Amino acid sequence: MDMDKLVSLCKRRGFLFQSSEIYGGLNGFWDYGPLGVELKRNVREAWWQDMVRGHDELDAPPGAPEPFEMVGLDCTIIMHPQVWKCSGHYDLFHDFMVDCRESKKRYRHDQVHGRWVEAKEQRIFVATQAGGEEGEADAQQRALKFFNLRSKDAERLAWQGPLVSLTEIHDFSNVLGPDAKELGTLTPPREFNLMFKTYVGALSGEEGAAFLRPETAQGIFVNFKNVCDSTRVRVPFGIAQMGKSFRNEITPRNFTFRSREFEQMEIEFFCHPKASPEWYKFWRDRRYQWYLDLGLAGERLRLRDHDADELSHYSCGTADIEYAFPFLPPGEFGELEGIAHRGDFDLRSHMEGKLVRQGDELVVETGEDGKPHHRGSGKDLTYRDDLTNERFTPHVIEPSAGADRATLAFLCQAYTEDEAPDEKGKMQTRVVMKFHPRIAPIKAAVFPLVKKDGMPEVAKKIYLALKKRFNVFYDEKGAVGRRYRRQDEAGTPYCITVDGQTLEDRTVTVRDRDSLKQWRVSVDECPDEIARLIENPGAS
Repeated sequence: MDMDKLVSLCKRRGFLFQSSEIYGGLNGFWDYGPLGVELKRNVREAWWQDMVRGHDELDAPPGAPEPFEMVGLDCTIIMHPQVWKCSGHYDLFHDFMVDCRESKKRYRHDQVHGRWVEAKEQRIFVATQAGGEEGEADAQQRALKFFNLRSKDAERLAWQGPLVSLTEIHDFSNVLGPDAKELGTLTPPREFNLMFKTYVGALSGEEGAAFLRPETAQGIFVNFKNVCDSTRVRVPFGIAQMGKSFRNEITPRNFTFRSREFEQMEIEFFCHPKASPEWYKFWRDRRYQWYLDLGLAGERLRLRDHDADELSHYSCGTADIEYAFPFLPPGEFGELEGIAHRGDFDLRSHMEGKLVRQGDELVVETGEDGKPHHRGSGKDLTYRDDLTNERFTPHVIEPSAGADRATLAFLCQAYTEDEAPDEKGKMQTRVVMKFHPRIAPIKAAVFPLVKKDGMPEVAKKIYLALKKRFNVFYDEKGAVGRRYRRQDEAGTPYCITVDGQTLEDRTVTVRDRDSLKQWRVSVDECPDEIARLIENPGAS
């Protein structure tokens, strides 16, 4: 799939716009248009319905070790600064960046790659921000330019080894920066905290400093006791939250894949330590199946367990659900969601203080004076089982998904070019967004075949009846074939046409977006027919 075509369609049809575009835009921020806001909202609502509201604790889902309950929260974006100190974000939530003194650009240290090359008795490291074949091609063009060679002289470049990360290079004196013309213009890497800083109240000094949350999870952990005390939930149970998070990414890129403002859909599932390995497997498999059920193809979607050297210091196991986004090199996947077995790290951190690993144990980090580096709340966040009277600190399984990345994956998966007959029967190429009906921005479109003979009046009545239950669209402008094409581009799964026969027997034509199959349905049955098709697509 051509990513440029999708980006163009997203703007033309109102899925996504660059934020503040009339002022030149703001890198890393995106606005959802009329179709995009419906698509993203449907993704969020499908997640909430399937993971929280639609969950029945009396009937454990297949594969669950035992019945469980799910509840929700909506926490503030700005929290007490101590939250981020105990969680580790204040000290550890950073990337390393390098600056170029020549181009004045800034790069994430681990996202710059390059190759060693020798020509004209000089050996240099040519850096690039691209990877794979694109990176190799970019490095060659920049090397030719640096050595003042033509394309036909490419054989004079003696490449030494494949593309490697800039993190493997310790001396930058012979490095040609990604946008530089001279050697040695990159600065040594330095830490860059990813949290957005702000100030609360009238105080403008450090005493009033706070941060926009970089994740929604911590709001769940600090409310663990409140949820237990205010509801009748018993371990095992899950707390879910959707909301905005903010990370001051050094190099936001790849459309909405890496943004500075984004929305998360997170679950913190609290369980007994002995049962946590089973729950980790359950949530890993359940979340993977959710994407499959909503239409992400198996060959472009994968579930990957982290190697031991990838795990966080507190993690007992982590798996990523990944998607082969078209902007990535062939064979590479980008993270959609992470499912992490976090042990008791989070609740203990907010009880005792920031935890670090010493050998096989997690202990409170202390300063030279022996006092905790970041002091915890001191509150008791353990759990007492009222049936067994056992008290323990629950282990946590965290499925953490990005609403924006999921929406982008559904956009990429949906974009299709195929051939379909026009109103004269001639085959023409059409662009169709093949969304699963549950997440499609518009569920159905209603057309009168012509703007006369009472057809618009009947069509508008059907439209108003449908609108009470679904997001639907009414269109009476242009030839019906062109109206079909417009709805295909919007991803509308079903079109309803009022024609001459409608006036005779009160039936309408329903058209399926993907199969192009058409059939007739009673006017009065339209709402129930669309509802049935949304729940059981392909059952027409």
